[in-house]
Amino acid sequence: MRRLPVGLLVLGLVVPLAACGQDRFEAYCERVEEHQVALTEAVAEGGPDALLGVLPRLQEISEAAPRDVTDEWQQVVGRLEALEAALEDAGVDAADYDRAEPPAGLADADRAAIDGAARELVRPTTVAALQSVETQVRDVCGTPLYQ
Repeated sequence: MRRLPVGLLVLGLVVPLAACGQDRFEAYCERVEEHQVALTEAVAEGGPDALLGVLPRLQEISEAAPRDVTDEWQQVVGRLEALEAALEDAGVDAADYDRAEPPAGLADADRAAIDGAARELVRPTTVAALQSVETQVRDVCGTPLYQ
């Protein structure tokens, strides 16, 4: 039986792994580019429901994210999902919700849940996670998450 040099064995293992990693970044960057216009429009539009309107797109990008930023993506997407759930549970449309003048008949518990979810979305940990995601997208994909 002929023995292969260790270097060839290592190379034989590393090259396929690197290709898999490249495919992972490729899929991630494709998702970013696919949703970049919608994200840019949502950010430009602003408003209380702007990011909730693109939540499915953010979820898709998050699902394709490389492992080194999955925690950050989960922080951002998770906080948006929590706000969306609080609004849905209360039967309130995000576009119409005004904290200063909540809808008539909104239960105190529902208002507290919405307010709590909104506070979590703007906490420093979530803001830092979003900044990390934006930086990582720019570094890995060579384009911003939104323009």
